[in-house]
Amino acid sequence: MASSMNSLEAIQKKIDAVKLFLSVSLSIANAHTVDFYTCNVWDQFMAVPPVEVLTEITLNGDHKRAPEHYLNHGNAKKITFGFCDDSKRLVDVAEFLEAAYAHSLPGLGVCVGRTELLQSLRHTDNAQPLEEVPGAVVESDEFMNSKKSHEVQAMSEVVASLAQRCRVKQVKDTTGSHFSRHKTEENTLKQIEVIDVGSGKGYLCSFLSLRYGLQVYGIDSSSVNTHGAQERNRKLKKYSRAYQRHSKANRTPTVVPPSGQEDLEDIAPGEREREDMVKMSGDAEKEEGKGRRDGEAQTNTTGLTDRNEEDAMTSLTSAILLEDNSLPELDQSDPASAPEEPFLSALCVGMVEPTSPRVPPSELSLEERERRKRENLERKARSWVNSGGMGSGMLYSPLTSYVTAETELKEIIGELEDAVMVGLHTCGDLAPSTLRMFVAKRELLSVCSVGCCYHLLSEEFDPTRQECPSSSVCGFPLSGYLREQSWFCGRNARMSACLALERVSKGQGIQMESLFYRAVLHVILRDHYSSFKSEKRVGNVYSKATSFVDYVWRALRRLELDGSKLSDGVIQGYHDTYRPRMVEMEAFNMLKVTLAPCIEGLILLDRLCYLKEQEDVAFSTLVQLFDPLLSPRCYGVVGVKAPGTELS
Repeated sequence: MASSMNSLEAIQKKIDAVKLFLSVSLSIANAHTVDFYTCNVWDQFMAVPPVEVLTEITLNGDHKRAPEHYLNHGNAKKITFGFCDDSKRLVDVAEFLEAAYAHSLPGLGVCVGRTELLQSLRHTDNAQPLEEVPGAVVESDEFMNSKKSHEVQAMSEVVASLAQRCRVKQVKDTTGSHFSRHKTEENTLKQIEVIDVGSGKGYLCSFLSLRYGLQVYGIDSSSVNTHGAQERNRKLKKYSRAYQRHSKANRTPTVVPPSGQEDLEDIAPGEREREDMVKMSGDAEKEEGKGRRDGEAQTNTTGLTDRNEEDAMTSLTSAILLEDNSLPELDQSDPASAPEEPFLSALCVGMVEPTSPRVPPSELSLEERERRKRENLERKARSWVNSGGMGSGMLYSPLTSYVTAETELKEIIGELEDAVMVGLHTCGDLAPSTLRMFVAKRELLSVCSVGCCYHLLSEEFDPTRQECPSSSVCGFPLSGYLREQSWFCGRNARMSACLALERVSKGQGIQMESLFYRAVLHVILRDHYSSFKSEKRVGNVYSKATSFVDYVWRALRRLELDGSKLSDGVIQGYHDTYRPRMVEMEAFNMLKVTLAPCIEGLILLDRLCYLKEQEDVAFSTLVQLFDPLLSPRCYGVVGVKAPGTELS
């Protein structure tokens, strides 16, 4: 795995290839769907009819030319990727689709599979089977929806393997002269801790501690999340014990107790567990809010939950394509600035744990910092005592703190030594901050980071400087290579990167009518209110509207505009005028979806390049951890600090 194909130079060439493609095509991703008719977007970018685009996307499913095909034309042909060099409009849809695939992560061939990564992590002189807690039977689908269960099981095995790899290498290296930080005369494996940044509800943390007996610290900026994680962890511990008793009962003859006795130890196997599971499901639903679409609390209606996930993902895709009108800039210190529903719930289903209000450490008083540190230490001690020590496998400590690249982890976790840092769908700038911490902190031996919410990334070379003030550390670009080139994507392009190509390809995704309504509303605002922008948001009006006319009236009330200028007939006339052009919007948005993997790929290649630029990072790679149909943000960035050696 540490071959020349994954060398720093090779990754830089991949970045160059993607940049070259996006320099021609990125304007499509940065176009506003809301402005589609007011700015005549189709004619601005397209020289082919929309039906041709949709037909080519439907029929031409095998776009697998190598990137070199587009890089080695020499003087014989200028690189266009389907765009006319003079007009800058798309003239060859097939070539565009082929180029888009070739410059996505699958087309570039830069990722390794999860199985291949696990095999490499376990290939060591002191190879040991991956250790699990004796008797631990943890079925993640009992406590999570199918998406979260898939993510947690897949990622936890990688994290546990990273921890074991680092633990084994510490034993090997402590006997040598070049690594004296942990000198020991005992030939025992060193305990490696896990730090989950942006741990949210603590599903990954609980699973790692229950299944693999790892000491896990889950850090989240929201005290609500931390408290919920503690309570959920307590329940998981209870049911883990029930599972273990059930397992023991299957091996031991069961004595049926006299009628009326309620000792859990003597109840027939499985009966109390089922009672407890039903009770837990109810508690979890109360905990997380009635009616939430993200389905984080597992219910007995799995099919309904999955359908809700698909509906929420459709709403998410529409919200992304609506760009800034459905997804305002977030001031994370202000709860009132959170995006309107249903976008937030939809976002959480597909990509991220809920974004919580955060207070930067610089804004906390000294007393508050000390109080939080004290509470975290006390919580850690309680977690250890209540778990009964390492033997119980319940070693999870939820902590509350706002984390940045400058955060001193030892101020949050006392006596921290060696650790693996992980992040499952860390939002926006938190993902690059996780990688910066890994590089900067000596105690962090490896990292596994799965990011999401690219629209919340701050860009250093944003021309407006609104997203990343000069005094701040920005999330993109991360690598010195892209920073030297002052590369800039743009917010709408990063919004497009959040789209899920695989889901849209399977018919799950674009709610076209809502996008059409919003774009035609923008024409009405231009014609009758001289208003392209408003401080107020239209929000999720579509879900409540019974027709386009009803939609417009509701939107005008939301925007506090005078409705006397319009009538039902005038409003319906706009709908009828633009309805035949709805196919243009459908085709254009499919092109945006096609570009999404390329933009995401550049962001992730930038993060991988950053790790490869570090001298003390012996191994780094991109790995596909999840099924993209279940979890669209399926790629992880993995790095290992291993003195003197690389993974084979």
